[in-house]
Parts: sequence; C-alpha cells; structure tokens
Amino acid sequence: MFGYIQGSNLFPEPLSAEEEKNCLEQLAKGNDEARNILIERNLRLVAHVAKKYSTAKVDQEDLISIGTIGLIKGINSFDVKKGARLSTYVSRCIDNEILMHLRATKKLGAEVYLNEPIGKDKDDNVVTLQEVLENNERNIEDEVDIKMKVKLLYEKMKDVLKDREKKILELRYGLGGHKPKTQNEIAKMMGISRSYVSRIETKAINKLAKEIKE
Repeated sequence: MFGYIQGSNLFPEPLSAEEEKNCLEQLAKGNDEARNILIERNLRLVAHVAKKYSTAKVDQEDLISIGTIGLIKGINSFDVKKGARLSTYVSRCIDNEILMHLRATKKLGAEVYLNEPIGKDKDDNVVTLQEVLENNERNIEDEVDIKMKVKLLYEKMKDVLKDREKKILELRYGLGGHKPKTQNEIAKMMGISRSYVSRIETKAINKLAKEIKE
C-alpha cells in the first residue's frame, strides 16, 4: 500500500455514491475486500488533506503515508448509522494522524502562527492551526458535528454581518476564494487603520458567536 502511494502521483478514481454505499454495506458484514476498496479509492482524499500542510517541514510523500494511516483508522471505525458522510469523517481522521505526527516531531516552522489560516477543509471552510490542534483532542463524532455547525455559521454571515464586516472576515481568513491577508494588508486596501480593522474583525466575530449561542 505505502509503496504504491509513494511511487505514483496517480490515484484511483473515487467511488460513486452507489458504489460507496454498496462497499459500506459489505464492510458492515465484515467483507475485507470492501474495506480494501474503500481505502484504495479514497487515497485522493489523503493527498488533498496532506496539501494543507505543505508549509510544514515534512516531505509530502511522508505526509501522504502518515495520512493513509488515518484513512485506514477512519474506514475501520466508520459507522454509517451516525449519519455523517464517509469523506467528512475520514478527512478528520487523516487530519488527526498528520497533526499527531507534526506535534510529536515538532517540525512545524517557527513562522507558523496559531491563528493564521493553514488551508481549507473539504467544505471550503478555512482551517487554522489552533483549531486543528484543539480539535485533535475531541471525539471524532463530536468533530463532525462541529464541522456541520461551522458550515451553517458561514451561511449566516450573509444575514448577520454588515458588508464591511463580512468583507474583512473574508479577506482575513481566506473565505470566498480570497487569499488570507494580514490586518495591515487589509487596512491598506480599505484605506483605514490596522486598529480599526482589528475592531471590526472582533465585532464581527462576536456577532457570529452570539448567533451560535442563540
């Protein structure tokens, strides 16, 4: 398995929804062949998640191999009765495995800041290092639920925030296809002070936090 991953950049095509459903049904019956198919046909997802950590001082092929361990754990522990999508569940398992490795080897560069975006998840939601480190301690099922709430939160941004507040959060955290920017960069773009950008950002986040509580 690992030789195949490291020796080729070509991964098998993902399963169709019907194929995945059939494999999961067979897996629930203890079919090892179905398990192997699910692992092999989700290798593209491992590569996708590993790309988020391209700034880490670890070889990309090593990250893919490590992420594949998370994929295997995810396939083995997935429970279709929980209602989560397989791709969402195993993505978190892959994330967890890579982060545990990075934390253990302490190879994250000193220039990486906890609150700076390090990439996006499968649902195009921005992910910070702090979120991933914190989520690494959570139960997998709880994390899937959190990710669903985050997706809903982004949808509510359109209703809760003023145009300027929404724009600053999009620029700051790389939402809506924007590249993440610093407060100084945003201040120059909008012709306002950095401290004003910070106040608007804080106010917008507080609005969203209040919305979650309600």
